[in-house]
Amino acid sequence: MLNAAIVGVGFMGWIHYLAYQRAQGVRLAAFCSRNPKKRGGDWTDIRGNFGPPGGKVDVSGLRVYTTLDEILHDESIDLVDVCLPPHLHVDAACRALAAGKHVLCEKPLALNTSDCDRILDAAAQADRRVLVAQVLPYMGEYQYLYRVALQQALGKARHAMFKRIISPPDWIPNFYNPQEVGGPLIDLHVHDTHFVRLLFGMPQRVMCTAEMHDGVVKFCYGLMEFDSPGQRVATASGVSEQTARPFCHGFEVQFEQGVVQFELDALVDGVDTLGLKVLRQDGRIDRPALDASDEIDAFARELSDAARSIRSGTVEPRLDGHNARDAIHICQCLQQAAETGQWVACRAPQDN
Repeated sequence: MLNAAIVGVGFMGWIHYLAYQRAQGVRLAAFCSRNPKKRGGDWTDIRGNFGPPGGKVDVSGLRVYTTLDEILHDESIDLVDVCLPPHLHVDAACRALAAGKHVLCEKPLALNTSDCDRILDAAAQADRRVLVAQVLPYMGEYQYLYRVALQQALGKARHAMFKRIISPPDWIPNFYNPQEVGGPLIDLHVHDTHFVRLLFGMPQRVMCTAEMHDGVVKFCYGLMEFDSPGQRVATASGVSEQTARPFCHGFEVQFEQGVVQFELDALVDGVDTLGLKVLRQDGRIDRPALDASDEIDAFARELSDAARSIRSGTVEPRLDGHNARDAIHICQCLQQAAETGQWVACRAPQDN
């Protein structure tokens, strides 16, 4: 059983705390927070855009620290779970790796490609694992799509459309600051670019047309082309200036032997869905039944896979830090394409 420690008790720290209660092969042993109220177990001020609101936490069975340094000096901790704001990921991850800890980092791994590379280099030097909690491939319909692609149950993926749009994220300070949060590409669209990386590999080149906010992409339509003839992915992502639909996402992926599609709209008065379907060439429509679960189950599956990856030495691709790095690189290429109005070459380091 691995011992984990959460660094950063905000919304994602709370969600990870709940997920540890259901995960296998890893247990939460400690956490650190500068807030004395949270160190005492009062997490009721935490709010987010999904899942239950923060509550009271029984800290009697946990080692409670004020700083990351205290966790790094705790020899019983195997895994440091970084749930800090994005601009603090590099320092926390590199220090944890240097201290001989494995790292699970909430997305994004970092705000730019070079900082991602700093973390990956630190992991290689320390011979430790860096795993990134992108979570989307563990969620219901997306997990189904990932398995269809992995098993080639419908043949190879040919082309796709992905969509991810939110209303103005007023609850996130400095959302458009590239040095702190990174805006919609890094904070939001990175989920889809990561999923594209898993299904299609690295794009050969990308194009992007966008509405900008202080030089940062606010809303965009993207197009990615790949080495394989006919493989293309289109995306729509960003912030929409309305408040009736706080969030929506979805996909339509064309495989050699059928189409998989899904879309969800989270509205102020409820949730509308275009349910998961498989459209086959012979006219049949399949509506796969998914196991009953909630968002916390997805995070629990993610944590369980992180534990298996560390114990086995074989990293689950959905958690691989290099794939997470490549997702950031695709986002940076889309930003460059939006700025220049031109196609931008987009290759993983090993492809250069």
